[in-house]
Formats: sequence, C-alpha cells, structure tokens
Amino acid sequence: MTIAFIDSVHPLLAERLTAAGHSCIDLHTASDAELRHQLSDVEGIVVRSRQLGEEVLSHAPRLRVVGRVGAGLENIDTAWCKAKGISVYNSPEGNRDGVGELCVMLLLMLLKHAARANEQVHRGLWLREENRGSDLFGKTVGIIGYGHMGAAFAEKLSGFGVRVLAHDKYKQGFGSDRVKEVPLEELQRASDVVSLHLPLNAETQHYANASFLAGFAKPIHLLNTSRGPVVHTAALLDALDKGAVIGAGLDVLEFERPDLSGLDPTIDPHTLKRLFAHDRVVLTPHIAGVTHEGKRKMAEVLATKILAHA
Repeated sequence: MTIAFIDSVHPLLAERLTAAGHSCIDLHTASDAELRHQLSDVEGIVVRSRQLGEEVLSHAPRLRVVGRVGAGLENIDTAWCKAKGISVYNSPEGNRDGVGELCVMLLLMLLKHAARANEQVHRGLWLREENRGSDLFGKTVGIIGYGHMGAAFAEKLSGFGVRVLAHDKYKQGFGSDRVKEVPLEELQRASDVVSLHLPLNAETQHYANASFLAGFAKPIHLLNTSRGPVVHTAALLDALDKGAVIGAGLDVLEFERPDLSGLDPTIDPHTLKRLFAHDRVVLTPHIAGVTHEGKRKMAEVLATKILAHA
C-alpha cells in the first residue's frame, strides 16, 4: 500500500511498514487543502490528532485503512469509513501504562495537597498542619469505563490497599479478584474517588454533569484523563463549591481545540477563568499518555495491526 502520514509520529511505524514493502509518504506539514490533492492514490492514512473528516477522506478513493496513533477516534469520521468498508485501527495498548500512572499521580497530588504545598514552599512558606492530607489506603476507587485505560489504572492501584469498583455500560464479565464489576448506582453509593475513562461521543458529552455529580452518597475526588467534554466543567466547579466534590484532577479540558493543540479561550471564558482560579483542582495539559515509552509502543502496536490487515 501507499500510506500517507498526515501527523508527525514515532519513526518506528514508517520503518516497519517500509520494511514490509509498503510505501510511506510524509504529508504531516500539508494543509487540508493540499491533502485533498495528494490523497488520490493513497490506500492508507496514519493520523494522530489531526481532524480526518469526510471532506478529507473523500479525496482518497482507494483508501483501505486508517491508523490512529493513540486511543480516541473522535477526530476520525468512523461512520463514513465504516460505510465505505475502510478499516480503522487505534493503539490504546501503547500508552495505557502512562495513563494509569498519571491517574495515580493526580490522585495522590489531590489527597496530599502536593501542588499547593509545592507552590507554597517555592514562596518560602512551610505550612505543615495546613497541608494535612488523606491516605489513599482504605479508600474505594470507582472506575467508569473499563477499557485499556481504566484497566491500567486498576492495575496501578493494586499495591495501595484500596477497593476498586468498575462500571462499563458496554462490557460485562471483567470482574476479578482485583476489581469488582458493579452497576453505576453501586459505584456512586460506595466510591470515595471516581476516575473517568470514556470515549468522547454523543452519549458521553457532559457525562459528568450536575445530576451525575449530585448522585454520589458522599463527597468524592474526581479524575478525568479521557476527553475534556466528558466533564461539564461549570457543573464540576459548582459541585466543588458545594462540597459534593472535594478535589478534581483533570488532564483534559472541554476548552481544548479539536486537534488537541491547545486551549481555545473563546469557549466559555468565564468558566475557564473560574477553573484556573480554583485551588482544589490539579490541571495537566493532556499528557497522561505522552511518554517516550508510550510513543514507541503506540507505533509498534499500530504497525502490527496495519501489517495484519495488509
């Protein structure tokens, strides 16, 4: 196949595809308008965060496969691909460890007030009692969405002495001696911590809204490393102010641009300002899966899937 790389990715992917006899062309600097004129003979496309909708895909009449370096597929018109018989692959197996580890980091930062304490010490303050934290040991952690990322978080928690509950609307039979599979109502009744691991689609847009956050039996810590719009930020901030949420760790924000290149300050600037000012929210710039090891593993995984297809 002739395979177009429309984003910059780890070179291992092109190396493996080329070694197997495929022709890889680098189009990651091409504009969408330029792509439309360069995809006519392409049979494969590799993408990371660039938007790949029908208006681009329709210019590749010979297209057989699309490979996404990463987990989410919301930047690809998968419905159009399915209708045209085009196979779409992603590579969540590659960066699952990075996501699981960052979830643990965010949770510990919240429980131990690490971000606030670090900032204070840098200002010359030494406030010990004011930063008395909580132990993770003995807590109940609820995981919503038990795919590669949710399962990775559960694995990383195995040495902390916690009880792990997991709910997935579309999966059954995944419970183990480490994780108890439960209905959402039980998870909301028992959890001290809730971590979201959901794909972004019409069903999960603002999944964590005001009614969801009000449905917990006790105040929770909330983590989101999936996609920003899964959480309704204004509702989360209200819940923080009311005490229904103790603290939040967010690696993704609903103010991100669709290509994940940064924040769009024109999207509800009032709420964004409230978020930045809140001292019980820990924010990172969508880096959960951004590790050196993960970049290489995602390339390896995607190469294997494309080669199996070809």
